[in-house]
Amino acid sequence: MKYLLDTHIIIWTFFETPKLSESIKSILSNKDNDIYVSSVNFWEISIKVNTGKIGLGKISPEELPGICLEAGFNLIDLNTTEASTYHQLAAQYHKDPFDRMLIWQAISNRYTLISDDDNIKNYTSEGLKVVW
Repeated sequence: MKYLLDTHIIIWTFFETPKLSESIKSILSNKDNDIYVSSVNFWEISIKVNTGKIGLGKISPEELPGICLEAGFNLIDLNTTEASTYHQLAAQYHKDPFDRMLIWQAISNRYTLISDDDNIKNYTSEGLKVVW
């Protein structure tokens, strides 16, 4: 299966592993699954590090893409089609623009989004597949 990670899942995977559910740990460690990390994730992390909302210990945001690759994750960019069709995500259950774009990327690419955010789970009515 193909999975896209919500930003907090990336943080938990590398810095707060006990917060991950056993089912998510199993998904992430299953080599038959394709795990995707978006440039949107890195943008959000970089902004939150800059504003002091999160810390990464001794790791810089610039190091995270390499860490994700070493973990076997695939990196994807936000493409122009996803950006220009974003307006089609009509529902407004969530105000966070990063989460909404990740939701749209997941829907557009038929990825299952891995997230523990209850607001995101409301988007199943829009075609989102989400697991926790």
